[in-house]
Amino acid sequence: MRTLWRQTRSFPLPARMLMANQFAINLAFYMLMPYLATHLSGGLGLAAWAVGLVLGVRNFSQQGMFLIGGTLADRFGYKAPIMAGCLLRTVGFGLLGWVDNLPALIAASAATGFAGALFNPAVRAYLAAEAGERRVDAFATFNVYYQAGMLLGPLVGLAVLAADFRLVCTAAAAIFAVLTALQWRALPARHTEAVGSASGNVLAQWRTVLANRPFLLFATAMIGSYVLTFQVYLALPLAAQDALGSRGTWATSGLFVVSAAVAVTGQLGLTGWAKRRWSPAQALVRGLAAMGVAFLPLALTPPGATAAVIAALVASVTLLAAGSAVVYPFEMDTVVTLSEGRLVATHYGLYNTVSGLGITLGNIATGVMWDFAALHDARWLTWCFLTATGLACAASVAGLARGGHLAVREQRQLATV
Repeated sequence: MRTLWRQTRSFPLPARMLMANQFAINLAFYMLMPYLATHLSGGLGLAAWAVGLVLGVRNFSQQGMFLIGGTLADRFGYKAPIMAGCLLRTVGFGLLGWVDNLPALIAASAATGFAGALFNPAVRAYLAAEAGERRVDAFATFNVYYQAGMLLGPLVGLAVLAADFRLVCTAAAAIFAVLTALQWRALPARHTEAVGSASGNVLAQWRTVLANRPFLLFATAMIGSYVLTFQVYLALPLAAQDALGSRGTWATSGLFVVSAAVAVTGQLGLTGWAKRRWSPAQALVRGLAAMGVAFLPLALTPPGATAAVIAALVASVTLLAAGSAVVYPFEMDTVVTLSEGRLVATHYGLYNTVSGLGITLGNIATGVMWDFAALHDARWLTWCFLTATGLACAASVAGLARGGHLAVREQRQLATV
């Protein structure tokens, strides 16, 4: 904790505020969202298709609107979208606890999703601008707060849920209301110098980003990493359910705790270790390879051996979280590098949109593979598929690095002289 405190205090005040804000954002979000489906189906009696619709609208309105949020941040500065997103979450979370008809629930869900699309790109672009040359360290520290919110949110939500789900929603909305007020009072206005000289309309902004071929190649190459990270929500819980039956839910909760705990306790040490030994490209490639290899323990474990499966699940989640912790700060720094400091939030917005689409397609492929493997009594095929995904992702990034595509434009031009 002392190391985290010293690291946090070494950054400017706005950067420290963004880190604290992200902790509170995730705390409030994960207080509520893990229990929303149960409330909708059990508390309100909605049909399964309606529950899926409400949750799907939230995901689509966030993933599909990241580019809009990033564009607004680059045009109007970073503070306004951050505040607007927190205010929108206040309204959305409040409504989720107090409305009981499907149209109102859909509207509230859409509001909470679009809120994330507003503040996520703006927060990352703001943090990158404040951190300057220390972006890797700043994003590593930021991720500790991010993961800590994910770790504590479900526990706080579970405690409050003992009273009433509406109280959970009200408490989460209150946190976002306080964040909105604090940011209005204390967060300085900030945007990149490129905003004022950026092209005069939105389409011109998008054309600028879409013309950045190295950035697009990197965003595409990194899709696999997001597919692997999402398996904490898909393949790993399915494996726990297979091994433990009704007790699989408790095992899944334990996997979430392990994943977040690894990031919270190991992020700064892993980042410092990687910085001392590897270049940014090497850290990305080796971290991605570790994320892929994380699924091998499950491929090598006999399906019927319950204790061995549990041990393999813990080992997989630990290695997956460690690999992701290595990758994240260098990944976020590379996006800024490839943007060359121009339209940074728009680049982050498109990057998140690409990764969100990749997650959807990757989950479909993983689900198909899971069913195929179950049909042929060959569950190891799923884990080998995921391992191959990670290694292909690492190989793609390595290829981009060798071709000079992860360097800034000036460096690429010099390399061709």
